[in-house]
Order: sequence, then C-alpha cells, then structure tokens
Amino acid sequence: MTEVSTAAVEGYVAGKWAIDPVHSEVGFSVRHMMVSKVRGRFAEFSGEIVTGQNPLESSVSADIQLSSIITGQEQRDQHIRSADFFDVEKYPTMTYRSTGVRADGGDYIVDGDLTLKGVTKSVALKLELNGFGPDAYGGTRAGFTATGEINRKDFNVSFDAPLQNGGVVVADKVTVQLEIEAVLEA
Repeated sequence: MTEVSTAAVEGYVAGKWAIDPVHSEVGFSVRHMMVSKVRGRFAEFSGEIVTGQNPLESSVSADIQLSSIITGQEQRDQHIRSADFFDVEKYPTMTYRSTGVRADGGDYIVDGDLTLKGVTKSVALKLELNGFGPDAYGGTRAGFTATGEINRKDFNVSFDAPLQNGGVVVADKVTVQLEIEAVLEA
C-alpha cells in the first residue's frame, strides 16, 4: 500500500477504538412512493475501528441488530422486521467487515463486505475523518462520517408493491449514512 501521511489529519491517533453507540448513528434513507424519502436508523450496534500508523492500514468491523430499526412509525418498523424485508427471526444481525482502505483526494474509501440476510456483497463507503481529541473523562475520542449506497435487492430484500401509476412503494437504492464517535481502547 501507498504510505499516507497522518500529518494531513489534525491530531491523528493510531490505535484500537470502540464505537460509542450513545454518540453515534447508523442510518439510511430510501425513496418511498416515488416522491419522498423515508429515513431510519438502528438503535443497537457495536463495532471496532483500528486506525493504523498508516491510515491505509486501518480496519473496521461492525454488527447491527436489525430488530432495533426505528423509522418513526411502529407499524412500518414491524413490517421491515418481517420476512418481507429483513426477516429478523432468521437473520438478526447485519455485519460489515472492511477489506481495505484507499485514499480518495483528501478523504478515504473503506472497502468491505456487508452481510445482510445471508448474502455478502462488497460495499464501498466514502469516509471522512472528522477529528481526534480528548474527552471530558481523560480519554481520547475520534469522529468519522461514512456514506454509501446499496441495492436492497442484492441482499434479497426484494419486497415490491407496485403503484397504480407505475413505480414501486420502496425504491431499490438505499443510501447508508454513518456518524460514528469512537473511544480509544489501546
């Protein structure tokens, strides 16, 4: 891998980080009824980030509890938990495991394997390093923003309800948005 200078990232700290779920959000948006977007998030998730001396040698792993979905409407959340969408009884967890990091101008791309409903596909996430610094408890924190897109049908999330005038109730493209705060462990 190409060496990337950590001097370009203010206060960069190499180490092992635990995702702080209280100060993080794992969310998504998807077009609904062909006219608007529904946003949702997962309330229960965990993960580990390892920032390497060379940022390109960093890694991330995350586990998301699919039953913890929140879209702001309980009936919809129950439907998404059902076999029509996530089938949380059979597939309770979605996972992401990075396979590499590459530079993208001043930002980075994290390549990784996303597993959902028993299907694993490669998913790239555009990553911003938001900063590193001390917290109020004598520890060190880091912030990351990551975004990407998936096609839900690639993961067998294939519920389709056609609209009378054409189109479908739920679009295939899902935008993933992550706001992650992590605490240095080692």
